[in-house]
Amino acid sequence: MRITILIDEYSSDPPAYDVVGDQVARALVEGGHEATITTVRPDLRRLVDDLEREAPELVFNLCESFGPVLYGAVGVVAVLDLLGLRYTGGGPGEFYLQQDKAITKKLLAFDNIRYPDFGVFSQDSEMETGGNLRMPLFVKPLRQDASIGIEANALVSNIRDMMKRILAIHDKINDSALVEEYVDGRELYVGVLGNSQPIALPAIEVDFSGLPEGAPRIMTGKAKWNKRSAEYKGTKTVLAELPDELRAKVQRVALSAYRALRVRDYGRVDMRVTDTGDIHVLEVNASCYLEQDSELAMAARASGMSHVQLVNEIVDLAVERLGIR
Repeated sequence: MRITILIDEYSSDPPAYDVVGDQVARALVEGGHEATITTVRPDLRRLVDDLEREAPELVFNLCESFGPVLYGAVGVVAVLDLLGLRYTGGGPGEFYLQQDKAITKKLLAFDNIRYPDFGVFSQDSEMETGGNLRMPLFVKPLRQDASIGIEANALVSNIRDMMKRILAIHDKINDSALVEEYVDGRELYVGVLGNSQPIALPAIEVDFSGLPEGAPRIMTGKAKWNKRSAEYKGTKTVLAELPDELRAKVQRVALSAYRALRVRDYGRVDMRVTDTGDIHVLEVNASCYLEQDSELAMAARASGMSHVQLVNEIVDLAVERLGIR
């Protein structure tokens, strides 16, 4: 097939979009496809012109933003729909559902999937609560991903510090604040592949043992992206060692959350598991990070699937779902 990889431009060192885009392109070529990369910049006319010029048979959508627009990823896939283009991953509705973490939790509640009790502090309305909150609390932006806006002081133990973080998110991130009960336990990422019959991949665990003493066991922005920071050096992801019964339970919860959020083709479910075996879903990530050392790629390797096979499996799943001959 003639496939265009769609990926957004954002600042990092080195530019992560170049790394991931190139890796996915190489994987597609190895799978027998013709692959090009289109970088999405905050210029709608240019995006439309680029797509019409490429005229792809399929778009491999890796786009997570459109400049500073809050629901930019939603808008990009809406443009793909309006242009009549077929693409991997979720559509506007699916992206909207998973980007607003409060809506995510409400959908999980309908299917009786456990999540941390929460409250939402909007910039222009009263607090919206999802339970009776108890300290400590975890404060993060409502509609951001990739740990944007999450710092070491995101974990708070009093009202004063909570309000500081809420106001910082309002002012610096220009987003509502999600305040949820902190769940002390093992942090797991469970990749899922498929549509009508999705399968859960082996769980990947975040190892916090290298963090400085007293540092909160959370994935901050520094822990994910700042290679020079103590948080980045002190955390790593490893294949989770789980008893058979817990492994089955974790995968069952991941599949339920994946279906509840209408994720398409591939995604990742983030959760915490307490010492007593209770599972709390933290987030559901549609079209998650696909770099060859990402958690999804690690999980695929653990199941016997290379990065090349993973990328081409996503294409095959989209082709089957879309009915492309």
